[in-house]
Amino acid sequence: MIDVLLVLLIFFMSIATSSVARYDPGIAVPLAPDANKKEDSEGELVFNVAWKPSTDTAVISYEEQVVVPDQVVPTLIARKNANPQVRVLVRADSETPVRYVNSVIEAAAKAGIVDVTFATVAR
Repeated sequence: MIDVLLVLLIFFMSIATSSVARYDPGIAVPLAPDANKKEDSEGELVFNVAWKPSTDTAVISYEEQVVVPDQVVPTLIARKNANPQVRVLVRADSETPVRYVNSVIEAAAKAGIVDVTFATVAR
């Protein structure tokens, strides 16, 4: 019985770690009191856009790696072909200039992904 519980514990820990790792906790997403809660995260490609005010640049990461959005287009196309219902989630700091967020949206459009959502916090 204890063996089964340990296996389940390890299984759930590995699942939780992989899903949480996609979200950068250092990003302060914008406030949107009227935002709707998302229903599921299946087929979601997460882009984290962290604003660095000290250098006036944004760091864009996808799958825990810093990327240039145009270089990720072939990967996005492959994901779109594997799952036509795929969508892009953009998690950007509230202070991030729109040109950095727009570069992620353009990469998604080049890959044929039309469903782009933005992470916000409702307080």
